[in-house]
Amino acid sequence: TYEIIVVDDGSTDDSPQVLAALARRFPALRPLRLAAGLAGSAQGQSAAFAAGFAFARGHIIATMDADLQNDPADLPGLIDVLHATGVDLVQGNRTRARAEGLIRRATSGVGRLARRLLLRDSVEDTGCSLRVMRAAVADRLPLEFAGMHRFIPITAEQLGFTVCERPVTHRPRSSGRGHYGVWNRAWPGLLDCLAVRWMGRRRRVTDATPIVTDASKPLDRQPAPLERSA
Repeated sequence: TYEIIVVDDGSTDDSPQVLAALARRFPALRPLRLAAGLAGSAQGQSAAFAAGFAFARGHIIATMDADLQNDPADLPGLIDVLHATGVDLVQGNRTRARAEGLIRRATSGVGRLARRLLLRDSVEDTGCSLRVMRAAVADRLPLEFAGMHRFIPITAEQLGFTVCERPVTHRPRSSGRGHYGVWNRAWPGLLDCLAVRWMGRRRRVTDATPIVTDASKPLDRQPAPLERSA
């Protein structure tokens, strides 16, 4: 079984009505409308992912953009890799198939180089939204911070999860326009890299196992002392 979660983040057209009509026809579709941010603004992709993850019920979670540049036909292959390798997250890699102009590709390449020098991560294309992961990964990602969606595979590695990449299709944009330009990604991206590096160096492992006195029985919690009334 599967479900399709669509997160509407501040649309100004009839998207909510269209999604509601489609959900009545297709029970697997579960649309969400993200609460507006300050001054009624859109919350952004990180918040949209966080809302979708919180709403998801599956053991495996896939993400993709809604502009149709990601190809859903790549998802079964990514899921197969997840099962075959046993990794926790399979990241799509558009590097050899990017349907973008020369300037956009060049700036993306410079950004990737700067990011890898700063973060020393193993992932080439962290900005590709097409990926599959185990639910345990999605549950741990700190996506309440703006911009963190660009660092999902890096953050997963910092949290101790295993990550690999596989090539995916990247199609030309057929309609609409993107909200990311060269300059509105450069400086925020650099600052976000520094923030992720800071968090990675200060993150601590909080997993623990119970201490047992008997091989078959864990320690019982001691009852709290009774309160004494005056």
